[in-house]
Amino acid sequence: MAARSKARKRALDVLFEAELRGEPVLEILGERAAEQTPPVPAYTTELVEGVQAHRARIDELLAAHAQGWALDRMPAVDRNILRLGAYELLWQDQVPDAVAISEAVQLARDLSTEGGLLARLLELKPTLTL
Repeated sequence: MAARSKARKRALDVLFEAELRGEPVLEILGERAAEQTPPVPAYTTELVEGVQAHRARIDELLAAHAQGWALDRMPAVDRNILRLGAYELLWQDQVPDAVAISEAVQLARDLSTEGGLLARLLELKPTLTL
């Protein structure tokens, strides 16, 4: 996995943990950076701080443009993948748009409960009794 992809995954871990625990995201980031297990890359810090700085606007945009989903009803991992992807897409000029979207889609494929479960069922399909 490329360094920036790892940094994105680590940023998602921090965002998700903060939401799950109901604690300020920058405090969680600080704790994880101090622990260094696993290390927190500089790009992870940049992403988490950027998402936090623009979170109100990001959430406003996601809520306004999500079709069929209320932001608060989305699974937490999906919501945070979208926040991360929206931040990179809209505020990270050095990241090409296609890369921001591709990386978010890859995180969703790897980590989203719904997508992950469906992918697993696909793998098991030949062995399932219907």
